[in-house]
Amino acid sequence: MVQRMGKWIYPLLAALLLASGVFPAGVQPASASGTASSQPGAGGASTAGSAPIDAVLVLDASNSMAASDPQKIGNEAMRLFIDMLPVQGDRVGIVSYTDVVQREKALLEIQGQSDKDELKTFIGQLGRGAYTDTAVGVTEAVNMLQRGAQTGREPMIVLLADGNTQLNTTKSKTLDQSKQELAESVKKATDAGISVYTIGLNADGKLNQAELEKIASDTNGKSFVTDSADDLPGILSEIFASHQQLNVTALDPLTGNGEFQNVTIAVPNANVLEANVSITSGQPVELKLQDPGGAEVTIPSDAVTLSTSKTYSLLKLIKPQEGDWTLGVKGANKDQIDISLVFNYDLELATAPLGADSYGKGDKVDVSAYLTSAGQKLDSPELAATMKATLVVKDEETGIETNVPMALKDTQFDGSYELPEAHKYTLIVRAEADSFYRESAPIEIDAASGSVSGGSGAEADKPFPLVPVILGVLGLLALAALVFFLMRYLKKANKGFVGQMVIEIRDENTGERSYPQYKKLNTYKGRLNLHQLLQLAPELKDAENIVFTPGSNDRILLRSSAEGVPIEKSGRVVDTSKGLELKSGDRLTVPMAQAGKTINLEYLV
Repeated sequence: MVQRMGKWIYPLLAALLLASGVFPAGVQPASASGTASSQPGAGGASTAGSAPIDAVLVLDASNSMAASDPQKIGNEAMRLFIDMLPVQGDRVGIVSYTDVVQREKALLEIQGQSDKDELKTFIGQLGRGAYTDTAVGVTEAVNMLQRGAQTGREPMIVLLADGNTQLNTTKSKTLDQSKQELAESVKKATDAGISVYTIGLNADGKLNQAELEKIASDTNGKSFVTDSADDLPGILSEIFASHQQLNVTALDPLTGNGEFQNVTIAVPNANVLEANVSITSGQPVELKLQDPGGAEVTIPSDAVTLSTSKTYSLLKLIKPQEGDWTLGVKGANKDQIDISLVFNYDLELATAPLGADSYGKGDKVDVSAYLTSAGQKLDSPELAATMKATLVVKDEETGIETNVPMALKDTQFDGSYELPEAHKYTLIVRAEADSFYRESAPIEIDAASGSVSGGSGAEADKPFPLVPVILGVLGLLALAALVFFLMRYLKKANKGFVGQMVIEIRDENTGERSYPQYKKLNTYKGRLNLHQLLQLAPELKDAENIVFTPGSNDRILLRSSAEGVPIEKSGRVVDTSKGLELKSGDRLTVPMAQAGKTINLEYLV
């Protein structure tokens, strides 16, 4: 009931506010569903660059990985990815799978180094188990991102696997069912704008490369293959850079000689948020750093972090001063030292409003674009002068793309394109410098109907809608009583959970027991059922009738209408028809005889 009513209450509230003038014409409220507004896979504009990331790292933890990844470089890759993320703002989740989800960690927002350390510690605790089902890992990652989706965040998945599926023949799931589930999850990811980057681990040469490449291609991601930890900094740098519209800069390699050798880190402008310097070497290296003024900089310090592992060192300069920094690197004699650089920028690319509201065959479309920072038009001719811009026009009916060079005037790029046919066209501006690139939101023109949509501009260019806002406030006063009662209902319907549920599943036919799964509950609102919580197979559909709702004093209530499925506490069947209150430390057993499974639950706060 709560879910059904929520579908119309949010739109009703938005409609009331829009009618009252609080949201003036042309200014839309944020989506109440919480789904990300950026959907590059679905044709939307990517807001990558300064937008925070929601990333789920997915690891194949089957026994076959002992051959395809004996050095556990998949685990190392996940650690490096976490180290490369900004010091705060992004969210990371982890899924470890075999033919079931072995362990997972819900999206954790990084607010400091301690959060990164918590994630890396969790990675170090991951074990391995029998069988493999790639669909399980991808499905859970997509579900995790959609459960915790927030407007304005960039979702992505990094899948580390050998791409092979080996099912347990004693279970009912077939290979065709696994393929169908994987296809459905990939489609769901594509529709939601979730890019999947795959890293094929191929130490034994048995990689199913085609499977991993298709997953990446279908979701607008990229696919990589490695059998060596030496490749990880390059691969992870490229994934991070691709998703953030950055370019990886490879610096000249060094050969260690036991002495410090200087490398120049050129910070090109004041809009650099972070500079990530990754260093790969066979043996540990020693580092020292000087700022552009020649002053020694302590490593680590408030403005510099250093993360190290057995295969890499990652130096992060936070909001670095513009200019040439000097990095001293001391390596072991004759040791090969590779260094790469990835900057993170607070920059976006916006387009000015077109000169007409309608275009047809033969009309010339004039497009202007410029850089923005924090929603403001950037007045930096020096930065713009380092970039080249191209107007990319795609004929959606023929698939042909045309690239038109754009001219720079002060801080603005200008270009024109004449529409040759009465077709649908998509126009995007791409501007590129040495260390980053940006793409504008797409402009869609239907030269048959004349319609125009899309594009984006800096917020500073929009006049403040004073009169509509005044009218909106007056209208809102008249609706205050109705909104008050609706908000009271919504507060109850969207009350959040606290704590986590520890889950183990025992197969009564084989005696196998899954690894404990720790499901954080704070990503759920109002209610959830056991089937949602576990993402179980169709044969356990009765779990949909076992429902949890938030209670008072950090407790939760369980109600069950599942016929023939008893709920046991301390070995006794309990009555849940009126709601069973669970406090921290309570344990339940849910035997599902028809499916041959027993589910053990423990609620922890």
